[in-house]
This record gives sequence, structure tokens and C-alpha cells, in this order.
Amino acid sequence: MKYRRLTKEQLEELHQEFINFLATQSITATEWEQLKKDKPSVAEEELDVFSDLIWEGVLNKVNYLENISERHMHLFHLEEKEMKLISVKVMNPEIDLRTKEGFGWFKKNWQSDFVEYLTASKAYSHDKNVDKFELIKQGAVITKGELYQWFDAIIEN
Repeated sequence: MKYRRLTKEQLEELHQEFINFLATQSITATEWEQLKKDKPSVAEEELDVFSDLIWEGVLNKVNYLENISERHMHLFHLEEKEMKLISVKVMNPEIDLRTKEGFGWFKKNWQSDFVEYLTASKAYSHDKNVDKFELIKQGAVITKGELYQWFDAIIEN
């Protein structure tokens, strides 16, 4: 398995897609039920292959990721050949960027001495989707990139 098996909830959401996947494997609903009962390890492998296909499709489309913790924001732009990072560090111990109040403080004080910025870029390893997935495993979430683009525009000026 290249990524991680989809959760039960995710698999339920993708029920029709899974039926179509089984059909491409020439597995009918009856055969699937039989497979789960008689050869659970084969059924597990089918779930893993399906999960990897879904993850691959999602990761191919991801352009931005954000990982926001109490006092850090890691904003990623996932370009064709490399990933770019804008890192924000808040040095006010009373601020939690994950809260409405903390983010409100940040919006008012983003230019203060209590906020540090760092930019970096890094080439992908042999498989950029695995690199993207690693960031997701570490807590990053897929976004439309508004926050990254806002910072990028400020940095450019």
C-alpha cells in the first residue's frame, strides 16, 4: 500500500466509485460478498488498491496545503517541480492561531516584531505525491491557497 486505506466513512462516501472499481476488476456484487467471506486477505488487497487509486487522484490535483498549529503556520504551494513554503512563527505565547481570537490578533499584528517569516523551496523526491501525502500525514490540510497567495503577494512587494 502506497498511502493509507480510506476510512470506513470515506469508503461509504465513495460506494459507487468502489462498485465501478470492482466492475473494472470483473468482480460482481455477489462475488465481492463471497470474496470477503472466503478470502478476506484478497478483499483487503482490493480495498488497498482502491484507496491508493483514490489518493493518487486527489494528490495529483492538490496545489496548496496548510499546517497551522498554536504558533506556526506552514503554507505550501505544490508546484510542478518543487514545493514552496511560507512559514510564519508567532512569538507571543498567549496566541493560538487555531482560535478565532488568535487568528484575529495575527491579522492585526502580522507586521509586528512578534511575527517572523521564512520562505523556502524544496525539490520533490522521486515521487511528489508521496511527498504531498507525508505533509498530510503530519497534519496539513488541502486548501485553495488563499492564505499562501496573500502572503506571497505581500512578500513580492
